[in-house]
Amino acid sequence: MTIDFDRVIDRRNSHSLKWDELESRYSLSCDEALPMWVADMDFRPPEAVNDMLKSAAEHGINGYYGDNNQYVEAICNWMLRRHDFVVDPSWIQWVPGIVAGYSFAIQAFSKPGDGVLVFSPVYHAFGRAVKANERRLIESELVVRDGQYQIDFDSLVSLVDENTRIMLLCSPHNPGGRVWSEQELRKICEFCLERDILIVADEIHHDLVFDGNKHYVTAKLSPEIADKTISFAAASKTFNLAGFMTGAAIISNPDLRKAYKKQLDAAGVGPTRLGPLATAAAYDHGEVWLDKLLPYLKANQELLCEGIERVIPGAKVMRLQSTYLSWVDFSGVDLPMKEIIERVERKAKIACNYGSAFGKGGENYLRFNIACPTSLIHEAIKRLEVEFQDL
Repeated sequence: MTIDFDRVIDRRNSHSLKWDELESRYSLSCDEALPMWVADMDFRPPEAVNDMLKSAAEHGINGYYGDNNQYVEAICNWMLRRHDFVVDPSWIQWVPGIVAGYSFAIQAFSKPGDGVLVFSPVYHAFGRAVKANERRLIESELVVRDGQYQIDFDSLVSLVDENTRIMLLCSPHNPGGRVWSEQELRKICEFCLERDILIVADEIHHDLVFDGNKHYVTAKLSPEIADKTISFAAASKTFNLAGFMTGAAIISNPDLRKAYKKQLDAAGVGPTRLGPLATAAAYDHGEVWLDKLLPYLKANQELLCEGIERVIPGAKVMRLQSTYLSWVDFSGVDLPMKEIIERVERKAKIACNYGSAFGKGGENYLRFNIACPTSLIHEAIKRLEVEFQDL
């Protein structure tokens, strides 16, 4: 099996959001820009995934998907093997992507006007989902201590009220790549239990955790927490399968599961054919691929940290404990944020995510996707050095 993360694969004109929408979203040509924004990788998935796709194409019939035993079994085995999390097959519900998954949870377990708690800055789809469903977004702004995000527990009591129904938890956290400690997770979950707030845990990055850090599955913390938790997981970030729009809601509480399933049925939601097959192939045969990916991403992160902090005086990169989404603080740079974006985007021609999109506390940040061949990281640093050399 050949695993070559250094290989540059031309993704232009392949219906790639990351590459083929540079012009419409950033007014940048995909022939000269570096896309370091949307969270997918520029790597091929484990060979078993593409072998499965070839086999499906050779068979040639693309009817409705049925018999999900292989898919469910693969998830259960992966959770046990990688996370020591015992999942009963009956707990698993297919969802058309994690964002849709927690949007259905918002619809099922709250009503318009109810509060949904998030820890900001946080993945921008959280806020969009809350507002699109006409719920009230409650942002508890994270604080930076020792270069990492921490939850401001002191502010929580004044933020939530009796109409706060859901906590949307990003674990590991995006952006910033923070892996929450067991103590932090217990404290925030117990806070929710005391106030009858449903815990909706987006754990999509749980496999992308670097050495020296440990991800704790929220629903594993205690039976009481599990009973009040809906967990979301997917192979999409782990194995670069986002285009299959396939994820899993894991719900041990039968009453929550029934109510959630009712919401899915009302929307007419059912699985695609290739998404579950790709997920099973990746979970069953992709472990060696993942074990080689993690140190490659860690090396890219170290390269970006050293490079940006060297060529842009005052910039500070938050050291990732997880994910491949590097979070860069420009508040110490002697330029207004508007000009920093101008230099990064228009002059260096690097497309990245604006920190302001992630909510309170993100205004002075940019997010860079480092899941690309190392040569692209070198090129990005080279371009930034040219555009910020006057500093």
